[in-house]
Amino acid sequence: MAPKSCALCQNSKAILRRPKTGQHICKHCFFTVFETEVHNTITQAHLFKPGDRVAIGASGGKDSTVLAYVMKTLNDRYQYGLNLFLLSVDEGITGYRDDSLETVKRNQEQYDMPLKIVSYEELYGWTMDRVVSAIGKKNNCTFCGVFRRQALDRGASGLGVDQIVTGHNADDIAETVLMNIMRGDIGRLGRCTAICTQGEDRIRRSKPFKYAYEKEIVMYAYFKKLEYCSIECIYFPDAYRCLARAFLKDLEAARPSAIIDIIHSGEAFELKEEVRATQKSQHSCKGCGYMSSDVLCMACFLLEGLERGMPTAAITDKGRRELEARWSTRTT
Repeated sequence: MAPKSCALCQNSKAILRRPKTGQHICKHCFFTVFETEVHNTITQAHLFKPGDRVAIGASGGKDSTVLAYVMKTLNDRYQYGLNLFLLSVDEGITGYRDDSLETVKRNQEQYDMPLKIVSYEELYGWTMDRVVSAIGKKNNCTFCGVFRRQALDRGASGLGVDQIVTGHNADDIAETVLMNIMRGDIGRLGRCTAICTQGEDRIRRSKPFKYAYEKEIVMYAYFKKLEYCSIECIYFPDAYRCLARAFLKDLEAARPSAIIDIIHSGEAFELKEEVRATQKSQHSCKGCGYMSSDVLCMACFLLEGLERGMPTAAITDKGRRELEARWSTRTT
């Protein structure tokens, strides 16, 4: 059987089948359509303006490595006029983050971007290894996710950037929609598909890969021969997200469009005004000044629980009320 011609250019031999569309295309056309789709996502959502200082959340993994490469490529090609930086978070996970940070440092040289690294230990006085030793492997992703989000904001503030871009892809967003449905989290379900988020005092966050499939990001990195760290976090296999990920993969195998369909369903979701009115307003955390809907932000609640030997208390409403009372007593 003769090799298929590229479905787009009709000239070159097709060497891959796009997971997103099922088209058989050549390598050059794949690069073109992948980069063009990301560019269209950026321009249609008006993510940037000339002169913006943009920090790329860099973990050393495939998503952030491809994001850094594509952002640099598009910035040069389309003259966005952006000042790009790499921003990494060292969670303190031995055998995982130390290796991936070495990849980020090499990416810094390859892409000629300034790099800033912030660590949990310097910000919170705890590493994730210590956190896991205190709480076990259940709920550790809750701690890490809360700490990382705040660490990125603090690192970005130190860089003086206008916004942070992260490598969250279509699979990640679809998984989050499914997780919020399974947890019945109405508040997060109403905003988890937003391409941009921004608190009153926080730096804007954007997801240029919102509609990019994870498989295509892997293929892009492979054919471009990009250097990234493929080691998975040693604590991730026990994460709740793994359940949503396995379910999504089954859906994708049956119908590849399921990923985008779930995202569009999330985008169409709107909270009724009476439900929206019940959502807590944002103000400054009394402990650290970060944005919060409670007296303390979630990071301060988690740290308070760790310091008091009640590491999982902050995960429940009852536990947070008890920690808040103890914190108030200690600070008065």
